Amino acid sequence: MAPTFEQQTLGILETTGLTPGLVALDVMGKTAEIRVLQAELNDFLGVCIKILGRLDAVQAAIQAGRAIADRMGGRPVADVIQRPEAVAWPAIESPAEFNPLIQQDVVFHPEHHAVANHVRNQEPSMNQQALGFIETQGFTAVFEAIDTACKAANVEVVGKEKLGGGYVTVVIRGDVAAVNAAVAAGSAKVEGLGTLIAAHVIARPSSTVLSLLPKLG
Repeated sequence: MAPTFEQQTLGILETTGLTPGLVALDVMGKTAEIRVLQAELNDFLGVCIKILGRLDAVQAAIQAGRAIADRMGGRPVADVIQRPEAVAWPAIESPAEFNPLIQQDVVFHPEHHAVANHVRNQEPSMNQQALGFIETQGFTAVFEAIDTACKAANVEVVGKEKLGGGYVTVVIRGDVAAVNAAVAAGSAKVEGLGTLIAAHVIARPSSTVLSLLPKLG
């Protein structure tokens, strides 16, 4: 059944690599008042993020998200669908799914209703900390990178996600200076061990991206 949402419009942003998708989601949540429906790994080294909201809000959010994902090399594909047909929802909104090949869930639902904070400035305490992302193709590379990152600064590992094809993303948090230092140190260690797909720091993460962060275990 389609979720109820006033003047509902569906926005879709699909990227290669998880980091560009999550950074884009953060930007979308800071651009307009939206609601995260879900994110779905596309089994092609990427993620498809689905949002809901009023037409103008979704258009603005998708435009902003697509722009940052493109700058990050995420090769984004985006679309806005006004009032999707109810009979189409079973194909659009995916049920929970576990992929035995990569041993993890591939459909993620937000843990809370996430809205933009351009209207509301009150955010959970985690928003006071920065998030850092290191994404590689190659597990050896990401293990070396995250160990180096944790030795370089006082940060905490909060998430890890696999996309298949050897793509793996690790997420850390801490104060802005520590996360910047950790991401810089960690990403510098990837060369020769694998391919660095993305390295990025979000200084004040929006509630939208916090709701879909990958978790450990």
